[in-house]
Amino acid sequence: MKKQVNKNGVQDSRNLKSAYTSKFHMKIITRNAVIRLVGLTVVLTVLCTLGCCNMTKMPEKSYMGQLPELTDAQIFLKHGLARDVKKLADEIGERNFINYKKLDLAGNFIETSLIHAGYKTRRQEYEAKDQTFYNIEAEKTGAKYPEQIIVVGAHYDSVYGTAGANDNASGVAATLALARYFADKENLRTLRFVFFVNEEPPFYHTDQMGSVIYAKSCRANNDNIIAMLCLETIGYYSDEPNSQRYPFPFSFFYPSTGNFVGFLSNYGSSRELLYAAITSFRKNCRFPSEGGAIPGIITGINWSDHWSFWQQGYHAIMITDTAPFRYPYYHHPEDTFDKIDYDRMARVVTGLRYVIIDLDRSQIKI
Repeated sequence: MKKQVNKNGVQDSRNLKSAYTSKFHMKIITRNAVIRLVGLTVVLTVLCTLGCCNMTKMPEKSYMGQLPELTDAQIFLKHGLARDVKKLADEIGERNFINYKKLDLAGNFIETSLIHAGYKTRRQEYEAKDQTFYNIEAEKTGAKYPEQIIVVGAHYDSVYGTAGANDNASGVAATLALARYFADKENLRTLRFVFFVNEEPPFYHTDQMGSVIYAKSCRANNDNIIAMLCLETIGYYSDEPNSQRYPFPFSFFYPSTGNFVGFLSNYGSSRELLYAAITSFRKNCRFPSEGGAIPGIITGINWSDHWSFWQQGYHAIMITDTAPFRYPYYHHPEDTFDKIDYDRMARVVTGLRYVIIDLDRSQIKI
């Protein structure tokens, strides 16, 4: 290209640059380009919407309306849940590798509770940070399919600086309640109630996380775990508008009131377990529920012990009140006994009894 020269014979680089830029914009920003861009945006929006609908569409319908009065059995259950949360969060308090003695007290309390319910317990011990930690397991062998195992689990440590009433004394209390309920019931498949240590940082998603240790050992033993239910932070509910939040774009597909319990799986092989669990819950429990089969890259989906089982190829789901997306005291010093809604928690645990019963009796292998 020849240089453009002004009247004085000097190149006017600014005019040249302006002319080139204008020509460039004229070529790129055309009406057809805008139409293509808008079309692409519409297509991506439609695909995103369809994808989210596929992730969030669940079988059966969530319960809506006024909650029924608690039954006598649920009132008894409510008091038991409150007693166990109080023991863990108020009497024992913060329990983790820094407060090791209290972590040990929590483990002893869980083990004693299981023994009193009639179980033989097993400790899975391992070393980390020059200390001995242990997962606690109670197993009830199946009468017909003993090789097929259903795991119900919760972590019993709390994050540094908190008593961990909701996170996760609520999950521990619920798992203990379910273990007590099934202690004298016949089960066709083997039931395991497992209490994991070291779910919280600095062990979270590392090889020293309790559930990672446990799930790896199950895989090494060729244990046929057909379902794992992770009970994580299940004690807080609110009827206030806009009390529920979500990672984008899921606020378009779920309610904004945090009065439901959530059932969550990854988008892969655990979807069938998710559908079976939420179907049972909705058929048998008059309590709001939402579900989602969500890719693991979405914030919050893999935030508990079910993730460890996914890593080993097992089917696992998380049952939760959605933790930080609803609970204002998540990982906070005020995560205390008085923040838990024991009435609603009793309803949720009642529904989970039916989920376990249906998984145990199902003729379809998940």
